[in-house]
Amino acid sequence: MNGVRRIVSLVLLVGGLFGFSFFKSTVSKENLFSVSIQQNFCRFHKNKKECRSLNRNSFVQNNFTLHGLWPQPRSRHDCSNKYDRIDNALWSELRVKMPGVMSGLAKHEWRKHGSCYGKSEQGYFKDSLKLLDEVNKSALRNFVFSHKGKVVTKEQINQVLKQPRKVQLVCKKGYISEIRFSLKGDISKNSLEELQQGAKSLHGGCQRGKI
Repeated sequence: MNGVRRIVSLVLLVGGLFGFSFFKSTVSKENLFSVSIQQNFCRFHKNKKECRSLNRNSFVQNNFTLHGLWPQPRSRHDCSNKYDRIDNALWSELRVKMPGVMSGLAKHEWRKHGSCYGKSEQGYFKDSLKLLDEVNKSALRNFVFSHKGKVVTKEQINQVLKQPRKVQLVCKKGYISEIRFSLKGDISKNSLEELQQGAKSLHGGCQRGKI
């Protein structure tokens, strides 16, 4: 038994030195996915690079943008400090659909969350963008962006998604800046609707806000 413990301790030490994680052995099946309403985020972060060029990015005017994909539980984070650049095509897509890359958001999201997801940087961001594209093709996007300047409730959003208690709204000073989705399953193989069906309920957050 002492020999086994010594081996385990040695493996953990080597893992810490070289920055790999046991979480990388399998892809996370429980995740929280977060999208932003960029205009509302920028109301309170006007000095960020992506907010200074907000009007030059037409995508953000009528689409959600990518904030992050977070393996669960919440304690599952910071599995590695390394960050390998993704290919140019994916990076170009992120620059449009994740404006925060201008302020280092992609690197932050990878190191804190993606490094625990179980795929490479390329795979992590591909799965994240797959989810974002599904949200932006959904009835939710049509509902939210047709209510600009109006107050909407969490109950209305639940009715649009037909998935009660599987989303959480994040608000600041009465404006909805972010919507989070509880997901369970293989993101690369299942639709957003399928991923929400067996997911855990989300509690907290705001109950209404302005678009």
